[in-house]
Amino acid sequence: MSILPDFLRIKNVPSASWSSDRPLNFKPKIKTLFFLVLGLTIFGFGESLLIHSAIGLSPWVVLAEGLAINFNWSIGFAMFASSVGVLLFWLPLKQQPGVGTILNILVIAGTIELSMYLFDFSTDSNFINLIVGSVGVVLVGLGSGIYLTANLGPGPRDGLMTGLQRVTQYPIAWVRVSIEVSVVGVGWVLGGTVGIGTLLFAFGIGPAVALGLYLVAKIYK
Repeated sequence: MSILPDFLRIKNVPSASWSSDRPLNFKPKIKTLFFLVLGLTIFGFGESLLIHSAIGLSPWVVLAEGLAINFNWSIGFAMFASSVGVLLFWLPLKQQPGVGTILNILVIAGTIELSMYLFDFSTDSNFINLIVGSVGVVLVGLGSGIYLTANLGPGPRDGLMTGLQRVTQYPIAWVRVSIEVSVVGVGWVLGGTVGIGTLLFAFGIGPAVALGLYLVAKIYK
C-alpha cells in the first residue's frame, strides 16, 4: 500500500465534458475554449502572485537570466530562445501543438500584465510574501489542470512535461519536478539568481499540477 497521496500518482491528463477529441482542432466547442481560457487565466494570476511575492525568480526565468548573462541577450529574448529550444524537444516526443499552445502565451502574458496593474500584494513581511508565493504556485497548478484537460495543445513547458510522462510512464508530479530542478541547476550554473521562491516553484509546481489534474478527474469523471 502506497503512503503517497492519490494525486501524486496521477499519470495521465484526464478527459472531461469540455475536452477536445484532438489537439489540432480548429473548430473547438465554446465550452472547450471557455475552460481553456479559464485555466490559463488562473495560471497567469498565479504567476503574477509569485512575481508580487518577490521571493525569487521562477526556474525558467533563472535559466533565461543565465542565458542572457552568457550570450549578452535580453531577458525577453532569452525566454523566447528557451521556449523555442523546448519546442524542439517536442519533435522526438511526438507532441502536437494546437490552439492552446498559442493561447498559452497570449492569455498568460495578458493576465500577468493586467494583474500586475490592478493588484498590489507586495508587503515587507517575508512570511506573508511566502504565503502569497505559495498560493501562486498552487493556482498555477490548478490552472494547468483545467487548461490541459481542454486538450487543445499545451504550452511549451507543459508539452515537455506531458511528453516525457508519456514516454517514461512516471507520475506527472515527479516528471515536472525533475524538469524544473534541472532547469534551475542549469540556470544557476550559468549565473542565474536562485531564491526561496525559485525552490518553492521547482519542488511545488509538480505536485500542484498533479493536484489540479486530480481534482478535475474527480469532479468530472
